Amino acid sequence: MNSRVIVALDYADAQSAMALVDRLQPSACKVKVGKELFVAAGPALVAAIAQRGFDVFLDLKFHDIPNTVAQACKAAARLGVWMINVHALGGRGMMNAAREAVEGAPHRPKLIAVTVLTSMAEPDLRELGIDASPLTEAMRLAELAAACGLDGVVCSAHEAPAIRDRLGRRFLRITPGIRLPEGDAGDQKRVMTPLRAVESGASYLVIGRSVTRAADPLAVLARINLEIAVPEAQQ
Repeated sequence: MNSRVIVALDYADAQSAMALVDRLQPSACKVKVGKELFVAAGPALVAAIAQRGFDVFLDLKFHDIPNTVAQACKAAARLGVWMINVHALGGRGMMNAAREAVEGAPHRPKLIAVTVLTSMAEPDLRELGIDASPLTEAMRLAELAAACGLDGVVCSAHEAPAIRDRLGRRFLRITPGIRLPEGDAGDQKRVMTPLRAVESGASYLVIGRSVTRAADPLAVLARINLEIAVPEAQQ
């Protein structure tokens, strides 16, 4: 089983994160380590999770000058992670440098770019001087990432179908902002249920509190995996 669920380990310390990891199986999900946990626990935790057989998405959203991002990507690749990301707004030079940095890695991680954060809506973009809808901006940045040779993007499930149709099924669409039907949106503005997201063209679903805060995380994860078992031809 190659699950399309990426469980976000949004914990403040290694002990809490590993308490859940110890209950999970690599066949049932991939896992995401973001800024809070990485700052708290460091690279050693990431390497330890990867050594247990999990595909790790290191979600640090690198955004800096090209050389700095390239060196950060090289360091991330040495941890044995499955996927890393950069901010597409870093531009062509930065994304090209990131891609070149991971190409020579013994175990090359997938490299994806963040388009428009799922916590943002059109008024938020306008406040930043971006006179475009989230869909228009996400598509523009996705096309730039594809032109730079990246493997895919982080986008809302609402933008996934258009990106898939424009850039093809092999170009990955990683979608946060996934909530169960009975869940609340929290700090996200553009959300979607797991089944709808997969049917809309999401390649992988990033799911955090719906799993990690559940009374029985394993049961919730099993339920999601069963619900999203959509044939590849329908993705």
